[in-house]
Amino acid sequence: MHAPFQGIKVVDLSAVVSGPMATGILADQGADVIKVEAQGGDLTRVIGPVAGDLTPLFMSINRGKRCIVLDLKQAPAQAILRELVAQADVLVENFRPGALDRLGFSYDAVKAYNPRLVYLSISGFGHSGPFANYRVYDPVIQAVSGFAAAHPNNETGEPQLLQTLLCDKITALTAAQALSAALLARHRTGEGQKIELSMLDAAVSFLWPEALYNHAYIDAPRPAVPEFGASQRLWQCHDGWFAMITPQNDEFVAMCRVLGVPDLIAQAQFSTILARRDNAQALRALLDPIVAQRSVHELLAQLGAAGVPVGKVNSKAGLAADPQIQHNRTLLDTVYPTIGRVRAPRAAAVFPSVSANEPPLAAHLGQHTREVLTELGKTAQEIDALYASGVVR
Repeated sequence: MHAPFQGIKVVDLSAVVSGPMATGILADQGADVIKVEAQGGDLTRVIGPVAGDLTPLFMSINRGKRCIVLDLKQAPAQAILRELVAQADVLVENFRPGALDRLGFSYDAVKAYNPRLVYLSISGFGHSGPFANYRVYDPVIQAVSGFAAAHPNNETGEPQLLQTLLCDKITALTAAQALSAALLARHRTGEGQKIELSMLDAAVSFLWPEALYNHAYIDAPRPAVPEFGASQRLWQCHDGWFAMITPQNDEFVAMCRVLGVPDLIAQAQFSTILARRDNAQALRALLDPIVAQRSVHELLAQLGAAGVPVGKVNSKAGLAADPQIQHNRTLLDTVYPTIGRVRAPRAAAVFPSVSANEPPLAAHLGQHTREVLTELGKTAQEIDALYASGVVR
């Protein structure tokens, strides 16, 4: 069978992570994604260890795309983009609000010549409002959305940033789902539509359900309960760390038996889910010394076999050696001609009915410019002239 998005053409005007990762998911699922970059290239081409104009970050979220360079300050480049958009099924952009409109590519403008287009506009804070025109990167949204406050320093209680581009990636996943929904709607109605998505909205929606449950009841307030996850900490054996959580009674019973403390089951302060929540520190004080004497591999094998939810803490360097990661073939090595083997995750969603292929490569800056222009009907002489004038690269 064909890949789900085979035959879908995407014009990707977005940069950095939120938009490119979303279109990267579509590319993994068969879409023909044309990534349009400015003369200097996407910022992610220089974030992390650099090999020429490629980095692991860029390669992971832009593999399988065709890359062209257009100087959209020039009218001929805008004309080329109009031709691309006229043939596209999807357009994705994350310019600052109003920037693309000023270039003549507002939704209303492109809808006039491509009414079937699905047009996704990603912003930081939204397309209007007090912060709409602020420049935004992931840490800014972590701060405003509540993520930094929801993950405080364990010792000081101070808010802190997560050391990943979490809000960018949450936005990307939200965007990919929204694009899929809009393409389904177009299949049913024949009409495209505009989607507006802010990183702030995506982050708050993701964070809210459990991290802010004490702030949900408005008209009939309930007594506050311990913050979700406030008592969750990793467990330390003498030779490593692991995660364990036993919210259900049968899981707690199994843990106590494996750790050799079955008498805890009958103690009132630990006998129910709510009691254990309210006495989490006392429970850890009893169990931490027991766990500290054990070997992590031996203990996890016993706990896992007993039905206790557990998992070893993998180091970054050791992740690829995890037996489940290896079994799932989660990480694959792709050979780049000038770099050698590059390791990255495969597409997470597996479609067993679609033949598995080797992961595609990420493109160099402007690698497919001539190819794409030829598909638009440009002659070799016209393309050479566009290169000479700096319209394309």
